[in-house]
Amino acid sequence: MEIFDPIEKAKEVEKLVIKGDGRKYYRLGRGGRWYGGISTADCLGCNLKCAFCWFGEPRDNPSKLGNFYTPEKVAEELIRCARKNNYHLLRLSGNEPTIGKSHLLKLLEILSKENYLFILETNGTLLDLNYIKDLKNFKNLRIRVSLKGTERDEFSTLTGAIPETFDLVIENLKNLADFNLRFNLAVMLSFSKEENIINLKEKLKKISNKILKNFEEEYVFLYPIVKERLKKANILPKIAYNPNGIPEKLI
Repeated sequence: MEIFDPIEKAKEVEKLVIKGDGRKYYRLGRGGRWYGGISTADCLGCNLKCAFCWFGEPRDNPSKLGNFYTPEKVAEELIRCARKNNYHLLRLSGNEPTIGKSHLLKLLEILSKENYLFILETNGTLLDLNYIKDLKNFKNLRIRVSLKGTERDEFSTLTGAIPETFDLVIENLKNLADFNLRFNLAVMLSFSKEENIINLKEKLKKISNKILKNFEEEYVFLYPIVKERLKKANILPKIAYNPNGIPEKLI
């Protein structure tokens, strides 16, 4: 895989998935068991190409799939699903929700008037200082940053992004801590050496204890599309699970 700059990639993807204040979504108002029950809208378009991505076709062909929806419509469907299932949490998932900043901020503004906690799932690459300052305005927001590996080369192998991107995400985590936003860090550990996990935790500890306080271990779930992608990339996880959460090896 040819490596790329995910910041430039995000600009290219944004042209495909953003139109005015609308954004492309694969589906709206999906219920799910994650976080104990959450209402989800699955967006299209990502600036990474993770070898273990489960979202398959929607990620790779955002121009051919989905429909454009306004922030108002997305909020309406998220709330409808939450009320139907008695959920207290909302989220965007699927691809990278921080692409299309104006759309996301308008959506958060609408949802800030409702009594729900919004989980922003992100790879963290686009959370620069200005983005973080804008997100700080929303009190009903919690950010979940998913770091795709424990060091630069591993990150690049798994995502296709230039190795420097790993340092960029670490810097963004520091700014999240410095500006006192509520966030969790989930680190993909399925492909990591034990020594690299230890080194990462030491690095994060030096930056801020706030980061380690909410450190999550994340592992690959071997959905059929994930198996196919990993085999094609010739990348074998050290630890992985089948869709039912049972340990499984990729053969």
